Amino acid sequence: MPLHPEIAKVLAGLPAPPPGPLEPAAMRAAEEADVPPAEERLPLHTVEDLTADTDAGDVPVRVYTPTDAEQHGLLVYFHGGAFFLGSLETHDHIARALAKETGLKVVSVGYRRAPEAAYPAGLDDCYAVTRWVAGHGEKLGWDGATLAVAGDSSGGTFAAAVAARAHDDGFDRITHQILYYPSLDLDFDEDRYPSLRENAVGYGLETAGLRPFNSFYLNSGADPGDPLVSPIKRTDLTGLPPALIVTAEYDPLRDEGELYGRRLREAGVRATVSRYSGAGHGFVQHFSWLPAYQRVYAETREFLGRS
Repeated sequence: MPLHPEIAKVLAGLPAPPPGPLEPAAMRAAEEADVPPAEERLPLHTVEDLTADTDAGDVPVRVYTPTDAEQHGLLVYFHGGAFFLGSLETHDHIARALAKETGLKVVSVGYRRAPEAAYPAGLDDCYAVTRWVAGHGEKLGWDGATLAVAGDSSGGTFAAAVAARAHDDGFDRITHQILYYPSLDLDFDEDRYPSLRENAVGYGLETAGLRPFNSFYLNSGADPGDPLVSPIKRTDLTGLPPALIVTAEYDPLRDEGELYGRRLREAGVRATVSRYSGAGHGFVQHFSWLPAYQRVYAETREFLGRS
């Protein structure tokens, strides 16, 4: 199907990006300015800002509790933003929707971002908070069962890397990984995947923008050949947690996500790949209010409910 008309209308109304190099501070400020006030956000039983005292240092987290039940499963969420954008605030609505729809307590991670924090600071924060969550299950009201990791875009990179790192460390508590249009291969050679050419221009995220947007991360020491940077480079995928991989029809990153799902299945890992027609990169963050895409949260709940 063609690009969803509402998405096309929004993209047509966007101003051209300013000339010159990307300015992280200005781009972050513009993102934060679009965040709705607290009173307009989806209500939950409680939303609490905490500091996780982890092996990587103190990491800010926001904990979303959907109901007054004494115990919940846990979902650790990593926001997207090309490793230098995004925050607890800009992705607050995703965490709220996940908590409400899945019934899990969501712990959103305010990890350190490039370029101020060199690799692997952000990944270390995400992994350390996942371990911290499991170690503080009684305080958090964890039911001891579900412990999922999830992320969108570069947050999906972190979710996949955290799941792999946990497996290698013998930390076997992660039960699910949920990757929304993940960036799994930071080698941006346009010949690597057809979607890099098919969806190169006109759908929001453009192939030519991948290198400059990810340059802050890569220039901080992240090696695209490292499987913790590009999870699709991992040769042995056996033993990883079951995965839900959500892709978008008009996303340059579509094919690497779908290839990762096929490789997981070939390695004996239960993996569900779900392509959303008419959508572009970032649709969970920006367009999940559209009826065609609201089901992404229900699909997440259904995936988490399968053993």
